Amino acid sequence: MTERFDCHHCSETLFGRKYIWKEENPYCVDCFETLYANNCEECKQPIGCDCKDLSYKDRHWHETCFHCSQCKNSLVDKPFAAKEDQLLCTECYSNEYSSKCHECRKTIMPGTRKMEYKGSSWHETCFTCYRCQQPIGTKSFIPKDDQNFCVPCYEKQYAMQCVQCKKPITTGGVTYREQPWHKECFVCTACKKQLSGQRFTSRDEFAYCLGCFCDLYAKKCAGCTNPISVTSENFIGHRFQGPTDPLHSSPGAAPARGITSHVSHREPTGHYLKLL
Repeated sequence: MTERFDCHHCSETLFGRKYIWKEENPYCVDCFETLYANNCEECKQPIGCDCKDLSYKDRHWHETCFHCSQCKNSLVDKPFAAKEDQLLCTECYSNEYSSKCHECRKTIMPGTRKMEYKGSSWHETCFTCYRCQQPIGTKSFIPKDDQNFCVPCYEKQYAMQCVQCKKPITTGGVTYREQPWHKECFVCTACKKQLSGQRFTSRDEFAYCLGCFCDLYAKKCAGCTNPISVTSENFIGHRFQGPTDPLHSSPGAAPARGITSHVSHREPTGHYLKLL
């Protein structure tokens, strides 16, 4: 006598028929699909044994039903995005939800790098220096008149050049005789010490600290032979007030008041410094 081989659910014989094993028990196709097949999210029909079951987050689709909710193009083996339980191809998602590039006005596709500044977005290749047209990327930049500049281009076009070292003045500086200087470049002609925070004077258009000026040019006392201090003459000295941003000007610093004595001889008068 031949051993029976029946469907575990309906008990119909499986000889000569297709069957599926489930939990070590055989089922005919009809019973298996009724008991275990997933229903398609799109058409609501069971996904049969002869169909591919495509799943995403515990949801299931027939292969032919797995398409973009807007353009209806197939999403099989393609990238897609989910929005409010809808599946969208990358193009439809970008057109509907992605930001637009401030420069070219095209959509910034999901997964591509974008640059953001003051609420606007750019493609990485569109966020460029206005002067050299090179992408700025993650480098520092300076905005000017609604345009963005890389630091080297900004310095070439807008920053003042120090009259001493010929390099751009980006932070801190003064003007002396209508010429710009770095704070560290504006030094005594003789001893090379910075004149920042000191009173100074000039001779033949060269700046000197008071000590060097006295040693080099002040009259010698007939009695003690020491130099007669500049502060004993009718002299006006000046104090450098410290660095400020040369691109954001502040009013010029007022000169310090000198000490006047009743001596007929007068040493050269100092000059005013203006903050850049």
